[in-house]
Amino acid sequence: MNLQVEQVDKDLVHNFKVIGEIDIYTAPKLKEHLATLELVEGIEVELDLSEVNYMDSTGLGIFVGFYKEVKAYNGKLVIKGLNQRLYRLFEITGLSEIMEIEQSKGGEDNASV
Repeated sequence: MNLQVEQVDKDLVHNFKVIGEIDIYTAPKLKEHLATLELVEGIEVELDLSEVNYMDSTGLGIFVGFYKEVKAYNGKLVIKGLNQRLYRLFEITGLSEIMEIEQSKGGEDNASV
């Protein structure tokens, strides 16, 4: 499966829409896209994962690393659009207690973790 990352900045918030699967094969592409963002003091970033249908631990590692980078600049990172299964992955790892996460509205999606 391919991974697409689209960046659309609104006002002072950097928005990334991630589409597809995040795994050991596609995670480097996601990391590349996030690395292109110039980190500045107080940066605000939103990652929309509403169209991610699979993620493994490699994807979690990318988000943890990026979260640390953003926080080092006193920035804010919001991960939004998680379906129930992807949210559960963040929850069982304890990341939902650390990161700001907004679940998608609606019922159980068929995404895999």
